[in-house]
Amino acid sequence: MISEIVPEHLAEEAEAARAWFAQDQSSEFKITGIVDPDSWPAEEKSCELQLILCGSQNGQDVCLREHFQVTPSADGFDVRHIVDRDVTPGSPAPLLDPLPGVRENWLDNVRSQYAFVVLVFYRGLW
Repeated sequence: MISEIVPEHLAEEAEAARAWFAQDQSSEFKITGIVDPDSWPAEEKSCELQLILCGSQNGQDVCLREHFQVTPSADGFDVRHIVDRDVTPGSPAPLLDPLPGVRENWLDNVRSQYAFVVLVFYRGLW
């Protein structure tokens, strides 16, 4: 289950993971979803978060599902990026189409640069 709203008890951990990832990728990302947020109760000290992060990477708008291990520390949080993990069948793919509203201004920006724009839709992807 993907929730667009990060539960309050995971907000600081999610923001720490987002900030770490944005710095690691040298790009700005925003949290647009969290996978199975109810699997981590408020009393847990360390948690594994699966975040849906949308932003720009290598000049392209992307949405990614990324895994993080977030542990409280004296300086705030220690964040470890979990990679090379098998994707569970039925779970969101690592590379996702942007959620509604993420590319809200994209068409307006592109139309101002060109005389015409061709949009190609393929199985719900664009």
